Formats: sequence, structure tokens, C-alpha cells
Amino acid sequence: MNYPLQALRTFVEVGQRKSVKAAAQALHVTPGAVSQQIRVLEDRLGVVLLERERLGMRLTEAGASVHPRLREAFLQIDQAMHALERSKGRRCLTVSTVATFAASWLVPRLGRFKQLHPDIEIRVEATSELVDLQRDRVDIALRHGLGDYPGLEVTCLMAPVLTPVASPEFLKTCRGAVINEAGDCLDYPLLHDGDRADWPLWLKAHGVADDARAQRGSAFEDDFLLIRAAEAGQGLALVPRWCRKRMPRKKSRQADSFRCWTNPGLQDLPTTP
Repeated sequence: MNYPLQALRTFVEVGQRKSVKAAAQALHVTPGAVSQQIRVLEDRLGVVLLERERLGMRLTEAGASVHPRLREAFLQIDQAMHALERSKGRRCLTVSTVATFAASWLVPRLGRFKQLHPDIEIRVEATSELVDLQRDRVDIALRHGLGDYPGLEVTCLMAPVLTPVASPEFLKTCRGAVINEAGDCLDYPLLHDGDRADWPLWLKAHGVADDARAQRGSAFEDDFLLIRAAEAGQGLALVPRWCRKRMPRKKSRQADSFRCWTNPGLQDLPTTP
């Protein structure tokens, strides 16, 4: 019996990631296309494989009974193709990282890497999702975090120095705003990264006690969106130095439009104590 391989692969991704959106990003398709493939497979088999719950998707009993073996089968296919590529003499380094870090730090340095290693092809994947290095055929994943990734070899590349910044529009709405110490930032709307970790860590590094206000405010999964929200005057954001240095210098998006009205000493500590 011929089974729809694309639908099976889609089912494996959704079951693994527990999210239609995350599976769509991994497969480079739309969430609608993922849902359609799942419907095709369930209609073909006559069973429900996935159920929606409040925080995402979960495998049904039928889905859980076949998912591990299907995942292993596709993993073997990927490994076989990878081995075939290596046998042809191609050397490819696949790097996964978030789009802002790729654009602001990684890509400008790839030219020098190619000069030093002209025989290695480079493939950069931009995603904010955590990847399975083996399943997704990724050699190196660059992520902003605390390095708590069980089962993986982790190397700290840098401790990003984050600076609190705001747009001129935001400053106008906060007349007389003065930030002399880190705790003063809590008096203003804060803009967060997806996991809301940066502000609490930054404040802790500056000696500020835990405060519920550090978790309040809008959050953005993509750093580009976080930066655009700050540019639009929606609040105070923490921006890495490497990101500020390479921001577009268009009239409407100048790096200079981000003003830091804090004590300069607040800019010199990384996010980790």
C-alpha cells in the first residue's frame, strides 16, 4: 500500500514539536499546509492521530503508537542522504541561528571563513525554534540562552552586553524620564524577547531584587520585531551591542534614533551575573 510520505513527514514533525506553527517553520511551509497534510493522512488511515489542546497539539493513543517508528524511519532516510552527500566529496557546514544574529554578526564574518576554508560550503538556517541537530541535519546551532541543553556539547561564544534603549517618540511620552540605576527601568513599559528572560537576568546582574514588573510588557519571538517595536516608541528594550552597531542607517531607522538615557555604567554588564 502506498502511503503519502509528505503527510507522514508532516505528522512526525507536528508530533515531535507539539505545534503546527513550529512544524510549519521546520518544513518551510505554511501552518495551513501542515493542517491540510494531517487531515489527508487521518482521512486516509481512518483514525485521529493528533488532538488540539490549550498549549498546542498532542498525540492520540493511535498517533503515539506509530510516531516513534515513523520518526526513526525518517531519521534513517536523512542519515542515508547525508552519507551520500559526504561520499560525493561535498563538505557542507549547516548553521542554525536566529535571524537578527545571523544578519548582524554571523553573515558579515562568513567571507573571512570562506577565505580560510574555501572547500567548505556554508548553509545558514534562520529560525528562533530549538532544533534537533541530528534530525534536522544541523552541525552547529547558535542560540541566546543559559546553555542548559542536555545531551549536547555547549560552548559559550560571548556574553552579550545588553543596553536599555528607547526611541525619541517614547522619550517624548515620558517627559522628565531619568534612569540613574537599573531598577528605574521598572517604572516604564518593557519590551521582551520570546521567553521574557533578558530583563530579569539583566536586572539581577545589576543588583535589582526580583520584581514582578520585570515580566510585564509585550513579548516578541523574533528579535527584529522587538527592535521594530522599540523604534515605534512602544517601550524600553534591551538591545545587544552587536545589533546596534549594524542597524540600518536609513532616515526612519537610524541607529542614532535609539537613545539611552541611563547612567553609562549600566551598559557595561552582560546578561548573566
